[in-house]
Amino acid sequence: MLDDINDHLILKSFDHLQELTPITLEEGRLAIFSLKEQGYLFLYSKKDNISSRDMAQIQPVIDKFCVHLKACNAFKEQENLLKDLEAQNQELSDYAHMVSHDLKSPLRSIEALLSWLKEDYKEALGAKGVQEIDHIGKHLEKMEALITGILHYSSIDRDLSKQRPIDLNLLLDEIVGVLRPPHHISVEVQKLPTITADRFKIQQLFQNLLTNAIVNLDKPQGHIEIQFENDGGEGHFIVSDNGKGINPSYFNKIFEIFQKLENNSTSTGIGLSIVKKIVHFYGGNIWLESEEGVGTRFFFTLPDTL
Repeated sequence: MLDDINDHLILKSFDHLQELTPITLEEGRLAIFSLKEQGYLFLYSKKDNISSRDMAQIQPVIDKFCVHLKACNAFKEQENLLKDLEAQNQELSDYAHMVSHDLKSPLRSIEALLSWLKEDYKEALGAKGVQEIDHIGKHLEKMEALITGILHYSSIDRDLSKQRPIDLNLLLDEIVGVLRPPHHISVEVQKLPTITADRFKIQQLFQNLLTNAIVNLDKPQGHIEIQFENDGGEGHFIVSDNGKGINPSYFNKIFEIFQKLENNSTSTGIGLSIVKKIVHFYGGNIWLESEEGVGTRFFFTLPDTL
């Protein structure tokens, strides 16, 4: 019978519905309103005083209640979904940390063994053998860099307790000193703002962008510039270079994890995906402009840090 109710129904006899209600139904009238997929609303009066006119007047209120109830249920479902996703992300992050740690240990043992072989059996190995060991060592370094990249990528969403003011001008000086670009590449840092963020995350962001620029500079005189522009809005950072440039068809692909535009044996394919994740972590966006053979400009915002 309930399935046949379109909007509402008034009953004088309702003994067969007793099991559906938490109270004892005696004499009177029972009004049933259909809440569509949300269920049914029962309105019971012990007096015979519910009319069809009353039902028609109440119906708009019931319709509005039905809309709000549907919205509340949808919000609750969304909240539960977000909690499930958060738990799954935490599990994946913990797993990535565990795997990264477990993989690094044997790699270090292999590196130590190769170093021992190279030092103690150099003459027996000969020049060709030493060259092959060096080749293996480079692959091990790439593997360790890949594992470290995965570890950093999985930990970006963790720990908000390390937020503090960062003078980006000083930080960039340190990063350039660590990277030590080749002599033919100049790095120019314009006046940058002081932001509030996790220093390690921001260091990763700029270091990955600068490393990407250095690797892709193919001119006799390479130039990289870092600047901040504020046009009255939230402002944005720009990292530009006069390197190889990127074909527009790859603009989105380069931010995907493990994606590389060239078969570069030293690249892990994680750097720019880390950059994008950090930018999004601070509520920002990242995009680029590029022309092949001319150079590339990366633009990004960090609104939650300013």
